[in-house]
Amino acid sequence: MTTEPSDSTPAEPTAAPMPFQPLDCPACRVIDRADGVEDGHVWNPSHFASASRRSLFRLIGRIQDSTADKVTDFAGSMRFVWIHVIWFGVWIAVNVGLFFVGHEFDKFPFGLLTMIVSLEAIFLSTFVMISQNRQAQRTDLRSQLDFENNIRAEVWSVHIGQALGLDIDHVEAVVREAIAGAERATQHLTR
Repeated sequence: MTTEPSDSTPAEPTAAPMPFQPLDCPACRVIDRADGVEDGHVWNPSHFASASRRSLFRLIGRIQDSTADKVTDFAGSMRFVWIHVIWFGVWIAVNVGLFFVGHEFDKFPFGLLTMIVSLEAIFLSTFVMISQNRQAQRTDLRSQLDFENNIRAEVWSVHIGQALGLDIDHVEAVVREAIAGAERATQHLTR
């Protein structure tokens, strides 16, 4: 359970502490054992709420960040490459005297062009880093939501299995063996 901040308060939602309740349900006891410790807690209650969800959605919508995304998208396109090819070609042609002799303004080795390109690279790298940070925040949000959905699916599937009369301890033992087998196979392949 989370508390929603008011519009005037930018506070993060927090998970309310859950009171301890003994696990009388056999399915809940199986889920409790799934984390490796049978301690009477199905899972850490703080895992059930994405505390940063609202602040991340606010961040995603900011104008500065969307501008950085647009600049990064453009800088990563072939149109950007072709504009620079034409720009550099014209700049060099004018400054070596191919077009208008006597109108050279940046003689070889093209110090002004070098300075402009260096400044452009500094700004572009900053825009790329801003976009990468935003993408990492989106990925963190998606991972948190995936985690919550996986927990919900596990709880529901164990309870459905119990309601159907399946031996939930046997199913959990098979799952653990399958996971251990997959880990062994992965370790074998990486050696």
